[in-house]
Amino acid sequence: MSGKRLDGKVAVVTGAARGVGALLARKLAARGATLALVGLEPEELKGVAASLGGEAAYWHADVTDHEAMGRVAAEVVERFGRVDIVVANAGVATGGPFVDSDARSFDRVIEVNLLGSVATARAFVPALVESRGYLLQIASLAAITPAPMMAAYCASKSGVEAFAHCLRGELSYQGVGVGVGYLSWTDTDMVRGADADEVMRELRGSLPWPLNKTYSLEPAVDRIVRGIVRRAPHVYGQWWLRGMQAVRGSLPGLIALGGAREMRKFAPRLAAGRDARRGLVGAGGAADESARTGR
Repeated sequence: MSGKRLDGKVAVVTGAARGVGALLARKLAARGATLALVGLEPEELKGVAASLGGEAAYWHADVTDHEAMGRVAAEVVERFGRVDIVVANAGVATGGPFVDSDARSFDRVIEVNLLGSVATARAFVPALVESRGYLLQIASLAAITPAPMMAAYCASKSGVEAFAHCLRGELSYQGVGVGVGYLSWTDTDMVRGADADEVMRELRGSLPWPLNKTYSLEPAVDRIVRGIVRRAPHVYGQWWLRGMQAVRGSLPGLIALGGAREMRKFAPRLAAGRDARRGLVGAGGAADESARTGR
């Protein structure tokens, strides 16, 4: 494989059972890293770990549980002797108008995406200080621009973006790099779950190019891997996202105008489907709900 190797490096990936996390683990392992996988789906994690070969291992843990994440960090260091890379990737989503949203699901998006990233950093930053390592926080296009029907997700991803920027300022003098990863709509279970809602799918399709496309997973993850290797402060899963940074100040006003038009257009259909549009989307969302309810 071309590019810099990661032999001898230990990488932790949260949300590693599927999607971005699972493929990222495989790509990092292919470059020689030893992987520690964290998530809520033990059978899927076991399968990913087995596919990596070598010393890869997995931990079943909820990233919002500080005690559990502290235990995971201690066990990873005990097993592998160090931690060089941490990717805070675990995330869930829900969609639909805020006024119709299920409060428990809305709050859970904030808990997993934002507070779960905080708990991950709190658990692993001491090890990263020891290794002068690198933390990549997976954010989203949703951190750059607001979007109607995505209030919880946008709030959580804006939060983790700011959190990571703060950590970079605090940790850089100790040799720790901190990056933020941005992804647009990428072909994962989460996005496919959101698209299962016909109205949500049509609303997304009404966005201007290139916001209205779903992008292949592998090229996006390849870009993330290259960013990790470079210890980049910003990593863009799609090339055009870099340009969005230059215009992000003007986006809320534009989104408000366009959003008002689209929400008025779709209001009757949104009202008719409000009862079905509850809970977390996709297989990862279902796994999170199952882990919390025991069902």
